Amino acid sequence: MTSDISLAFAHPEERAIASASADPRDRILLRDYLVDVEIGAFQQERGTRQRVCFNVVVEVSPHAIPLDDDVDRILSYDRITEAISAQLAADRLNLLETLAEGVAERILAEPRAMRVFVRIEKLDRGPFALGVEIARARAATPIQTKGASGAQESVHPLVVFLDAAAIAHSNIAAILDDLSLRAKGLPVVLCVGLPNLDLPTTGHRPTQRRVDLLAIEQNAWTLAARDDRCVVVSSRTEIDWAIKQGNMIVWAPSKLVLDAVDGPTNADPLALALWLAEHLAASELLVHGDATLPAGSRVPVSRAALKPALIGMPV
Repeated sequence: MTSDISLAFAHPEERAIASASADPRDRILLRDYLVDVEIGAFQQERGTRQRVCFNVVVEVSPHAIPLDDDVDRILSYDRITEAISAQLAADRLNLLETLAEGVAERILAEPRAMRVFVRIEKLDRGPFALGVEIARARAATPIQTKGASGAQESVHPLVVFLDAAAIAHSNIAAILDDLSLRAKGLPVVLCVGLPNLDLPTTGHRPTQRRVDLLAIEQNAWTLAARDDRCVVVSSRTEIDWAIKQGNMIVWAPSKLVLDAVDGPTNADPLALALWLAEHLAASELLVHGDATLPAGSRVPVSRAALKPALIGMPV
């Protein structure tokens, strides 16, 4: 608990490092940037200015080309301060939370910005600092591959949720054949449910989440063992690579989920599949099994049905 509290009050740079993904990213820092601004919901904060301190960390994608010491090839510190100034100039705000959201959104509009931590503190409300901190990541972007003309094209894979019965089906190869036909040339990403086993119960939510994620991954490897087309992957980089190689992908969720800033807070398998579908800007989430279909998704969701020839076959 002590380490959790220490990290909560640490500089956003430390929080960024503690939750960093395995994908290499650079960081741009803005420390202790002071601005006099009128902000606040209380009457005594109206018509007067107070000191507000900004600390911002921006994670950016690595440079694809040499910098050649050219300022036009980087995300400049000025872009961060300009985002703050533009948000402050847009309207008078009551809440630091609203200001932080606006600053984060403006920064993430920069092409290379991947994730941003924004901490804002009022310094004149007492003998202490009052503030908020948020972390936001870039919205889902489709995978890019080279088309027939050599130009980059967006790929929107078909994400499929397979329950334990589908994975154990005696003719899993025919199920995967059917999925390939339904995808019509799009990549297929398979997400699996929990195995039909008695799982350990920890009575502690964070550890139970990890136990359940590991159980899902065991099922992913079980599926991969049943058909040589299936390749188990865990990171976004691996997913992108496997899609470009034309593999049928089975997702092992632990790494992406635990690295995510705004990822799922539990290990419900169908919720994880929906989150991945949105993360990959999928064309559709296709669900095998009796689970209730999620509503309100940014990705179309539908239920799969076994071919008549497969119904009644032993699992």
